[in-house]
Amino acid sequence: MWKICALVLWASISAVVIFLITLPISLQTHLIAGTAVVAAMMLLKWVKPHGIWRLIALALGTSIVLRYVYWRTTSTLPPVNQPEDFLPGLLVYLAEMYSVMMLALSLFVVATPHPSRRAPRRPEQELPTVDVFVPTYNEDPDLLARTLAAAKGMDYPAEKFTVWLLDDGGTEQKRNSEKIEEALAAQRRHVELQELCASLDVNYLTRARNVSAKAGNLNNGMAQSTGELIAVFDADHAPARDFLTSTVGFFGEDPRLFLVQTPHFFLNPDPIERNLRTFEKMPSENEMFYGIIQRGLDKWDAAFFCGSAALLRRAALQETDGFSGRSITEDCETAVELHSRGWHSVYVDKPLIAGLQPATFASFIGQRSRWAQGMMQILRFRFPPLKRGLSLAQRLCYMSSTLFWLFPLPRTIFLLAPLCYLFFDLEIFTASGSEFLAYTLSYMLVNLMMQNYLYGAYRWPWISELYEYAQSIYLLPALVSVILHPTKPTFRVTAKSESIATDRVSEIGLPFFILFAVLLAGVAMTIFRFVTQPYKLDVTLVVGGWNLMNVLFAGCALGVVAERREPRSSRRVSVRRRAEFLIGDVCLPAEIEDVSANGALIKIIGAETAALVPGSVGVVRFKPLGDLPTGNLPVAVRNITREASGAVAGCRFAVSQANHHRLVADLLFANSDQWTQFQESRRVNIGLLRGTAWFYGLALYQTARGLTYLFRSLRRELRAARGAQAAAGGRR
Repeated sequence: MWKICALVLWASISAVVIFLITLPISLQTHLIAGTAVVAAMMLLKWVKPHGIWRLIALALGTSIVLRYVYWRTTSTLPPVNQPEDFLPGLLVYLAEMYSVMMLALSLFVVATPHPSRRAPRRPEQELPTVDVFVPTYNEDPDLLARTLAAAKGMDYPAEKFTVWLLDDGGTEQKRNSEKIEEALAAQRRHVELQELCASLDVNYLTRARNVSAKAGNLNNGMAQSTGELIAVFDADHAPARDFLTSTVGFFGEDPRLFLVQTPHFFLNPDPIERNLRTFEKMPSENEMFYGIIQRGLDKWDAAFFCGSAALLRRAALQETDGFSGRSITEDCETAVELHSRGWHSVYVDKPLIAGLQPATFASFIGQRSRWAQGMMQILRFRFPPLKRGLSLAQRLCYMSSTLFWLFPLPRTIFLLAPLCYLFFDLEIFTASGSEFLAYTLSYMLVNLMMQNYLYGAYRWPWISELYEYAQSIYLLPALVSVILHPTKPTFRVTAKSESIATDRVSEIGLPFFILFAVLLAGVAMTIFRFVTQPYKLDVTLVVGGWNLMNVLFAGCALGVVAERREPRSSRRVSVRRRAEFLIGDVCLPAEIEDVSANGALIKIIGAETAALVPGSVGVVRFKPLGDLPTGNLPVAVRNITREASGAVAGCRFAVSQANHHRLVADLLFANSDQWTQFQESRRVNIGLLRGTAWFYGLALYQTARGLTYLFRSLRRELRAARGAQAAAGGRR
């Protein structure tokens, strides 16, 4: 009876909504309604931004979006008997409907995200055994040493967890390669990593062949280990001391729990953040996913495995013969399969690992191409919308996660659509300027406000659009390739330890300058149409404004590919640790102010610091946060700043033994609270108006900077060519 009543209620509500959406009203009335909704959303955002009022504001915005969809569907498509207009017009319409669909899925996922969870404590005798897997392929041994030392230093009974280095760079296949240089390098790596693991008291494991990439490597680790739970950390993802204590407790509450996932926090900016210089003041791009979307997925039991910073139940993985390896995103694919078998997941919204992001724009694009292609493979091979065993909510959540990566298709269409009218006079959108003002402008404003309601302090206005534009040029062919050949993509490890010696234009940056020039030509064509076709002034104004917005994104992207000099691959982190500085027989009070993977800034107190000069060798002594005894870490002084009370010394670590790696890992990674504090310092809701003004200023500045880098690059190449020509002439 109650089900029948509920169905009747929902049917009645749907009928009322459809009636209101399709109600024929004048343009003026719709414009007034849209303005009223925007004003109401702004007022609610200022007065009551949470709880039921947030949902009311989102519902008001949804009504305007649906009104726009109805108008767009019934009144704006070009006639079918004009295929030159209809076909591109249909593409633009489909791109818009994709955007509306993704907005609807976002509303479902994150309208009321799950609050942050805290793991229950379990008595030590009840704690499960854990195998810690650190898969590696070609990463630097020093980077691996820090990750392994951090993993070994986790706060957990020593007899109940085992750390494994899973080396896919030293397999028998690679050591016996017919390419002699590759074989010798693999053999050297094999021996070096065995010695490193022995010194750190962790297990080294390799295998015969590099089958199934990372998934195969993890499965080989499973076959050689026995822990009840499996922690996975990428080679550049070092865990904090409290990783296991913050995650293990959930498995005692739910015997069908297969996954506890935590966020990926990064010590360094991605190339876009570095080149735009937004890392310290603006939320990182991945924070929207880990801070909001994963919590939204968690509400529907659909938080998924992200490849690292996770704890998994061995019994669940054994049910599916280990980690899935059909796609190149084994993490999400594994989660889809286990969710469909009735296993559950939990998301803990606290950064418990610190990792590295790609340093160059080319590596960044390579990483995102792999993610996009892997998600398309999951959509092709697993097809979550019809996957047996998934709940309706889980199907919608996985649709949101996989279909998102189709964004290069609509983004490219939105980029080229105004040029179709400006250059070829194609009528792909049959509407007057007043209709555009009444419907499209109100829809866009409401859409932006809904995004701000959903993501607020986690994503500033227009940043998502910039990231999508910057990726679309290269992700579009990657998507087309995987759609046509779904089994073709192969797993490639993303380079993380690169450095950039000089300011330069990215090696893959040229298409961005070409596209910027084309869009600028569109601005010139807009002016030409203003002059020659005054009777089409309203439409030209609308399309020209659309193209001008694209110019702003394209100009800002020039700054993205104008790569700033970054000689260090490691970034400093504020730590504030008391210490002693020993130089010779003198022991001085000191404070470690900040630290990187390679060195530290140390404030030293006392008149004896007058003897310190660049090149001095000393020892910094401090008490680790973990169970290690007070340790001595040798350092070399690189530079000195004199102060009234002493000096501040920039020092480089002189690491020569395993204990030194443990001490560096303790300084850099042990305290997870410092990462939370850093994230929270950036999470400021800048607001729609201020955020838009900020973005416009950023776009103008980055356009000028990108063009400057291009001209400098061309001058360098011209001088080099002339020098080579002169040298060739001298030889003749």
